[in-house]
Amino acid sequence: MKSNSSEWMSISDMMSGLMLVFMFIAISFMIQVQIDKDKMKEIARTYEKDKAELYKDLNIEFSKDLIKWEAEITKDNVIVFNSPNVLFKSGQSIIKEEFKTILNEFFPRYIQVLSSKKYKDEIDEIRVEGHTSNGWNSTLSKQTIYLNNMQLSQERANNVLSYCYMIDEKSVTTHREWLETHFRANGMAFAKLKYKDTNNTIQDFIKSRRVEFKVQMKTEEKIYKILEASK
Repeated sequence: MKSNSSEWMSISDMMSGLMLVFMFIAISFMIQVQIDKDKMKEIARTYEKDKAELYKDLNIEFSKDLIKWEAEITKDNVIVFNSPNVLFKSGQSIIKEEFKTILNEFFPRYIQVLSSKKYKDEIDEIRVEGHTSNGWNSTLSKQTIYLNNMQLSQERANNVLSYCYMIDEKSVTTHREWLETHFRANGMAFAKLKYKDTNNTIQDFIKSRRVEFKVQMKTEEKIYKILEASK
């Protein structure tokens, strides 16, 4: 009888010990979740602050030039060059002289803002994107139209990046090594079309054919990592 009682107490003690272990694990998990939430809130606040500051500084630098460039700055700090007739000839990727003149004015000043002490260490990527409409020769298949537009948009983005990278201005030449690790070119084809109506049924063929300059901050990457870890 004593043996059975002793054995029962041993099992009972073991179960109590396991319960304590599980309780500590649960508490640790809840603490970590709260820490992650606090981190995300802090990172999000930093991101919104940096985003607002950059929007302000970009507008201070470029607001007087946007109309003549047929460009705009979005709330997400995307600089959009909207006039396809200024950028490239239809169906071609060679940069027009008029757009080269704009890039000569724009890009050195753009890099001067981004490479300042306020932003340089916080920037993860500077991206130039080429966008097209979904048009092409109507006799072609949808697959061929997509591939042609993808190739065209990538070539245009590459050519804009190459031209900007080689501009012989101090703010560019002194930051070429930095650009090599942060400056990227992406062809988007017609993945992000622009529309004339709120229902997205009438395509804006002019605004769909555009070049965009985007900045991704390191705070965005930190948020993605915390979200991924919490899954």
